[in-house]
Amino acid sequence: MSAPPGHRETAQQGVPELFAGLCDDAAAFPPGSLPLARAVPAHVAHTTGAHRRLVGPFVLRAADAHQLGALATDLADDSFALSLTVPLPEIAAALAAAARIPAAHVAGLEVTVTDGVSAAEVVPTLTAALEDTAIPVYVEVPRDERRAPLLTALGAAGLNAKFRTGGIRAGLYPDEAELAAAILTAVRAGVPFKATAGLHHALRNTDPATGFEQHGFLNLLTATGAALGGAEPEELAALLADRDGPRVAARVRELPARVRDLFRSIGTCSVAGPARELAGLGLLPDDAVADLTEVSP
Repeated sequence: MSAPPGHRETAQQGVPELFAGLCDDAAAFPPGSLPLARAVPAHVAHTTGAHRRLVGPFVLRAADAHQLGALATDLADDSFALSLTVPLPEIAAALAAAARIPAAHVAGLEVTVTDGVSAAEVVPTLTAALEDTAIPVYVEVPRDERRAPLLTALGAAGLNAKFRTGGIRAGLYPDEAELAAAILTAVRAGVPFKATAGLHHALRNTDPATGFEQHGFLNLLTATGAALGGAEPEELAALLADRDGPRVAARVRELPARVRDLFRSIGTCSVAGPARELAGLGLLPDDAVADLTEVSP
């Protein structure tokens, strides 16, 4: 298999196509929890830096949209791409709040499904709330018996999924087998997805502070590629568990660009972290990360 476009001449082309828009900026969410007054200008800096092609929209709780309005008065109209996180019943109100911010451009909705809402209810409720809106929608898939039927329904409706891959407690991290099953179900159903929470590093790792077993975003990327190639759950679980940087990077170099048609992005509280780790693995040129700055809370 030949390398995907951009990999052989990364020094000339900057961020390769395979990583375009990979990192949605969730700096305002834990564990980063950057105040919006600092997160917004930091995001603008990311979107103008040498690594800008890596950067996706700014992830914002819909309930915090009013705060963004006061912070974005100096930005050009329609220049600040947002991915709004919103509970299923509150979509219309969230879109209305964002519409009152001239600088905001809603690039996506990340919809949470609360306990008690059945898989069968999700798509009809979304359809009624969105009407003719063409905004990409990512539905956070519950980690229970609703997962498989909901992914089937999302595939039939042309909607996307969101997988939560970690959090502030060990129990919020799905193990390799569970995550492999979720990825394989999504790929077989033709459902594009994003992943968020706990993806603090490119590779599978054990957090030294908490002891939590954390998934690596490159492991997810290679597992998605393998699922596209017909791999079985056990093979995907092994790819998710691999901690060998050179070996994972070699697999990434062989991925077809179409893997991103399914694995759309990650939510990360630090855009700088993934960029530096990609460069460290030889997957980004050094000049793409030369102007990176880390903003602390």
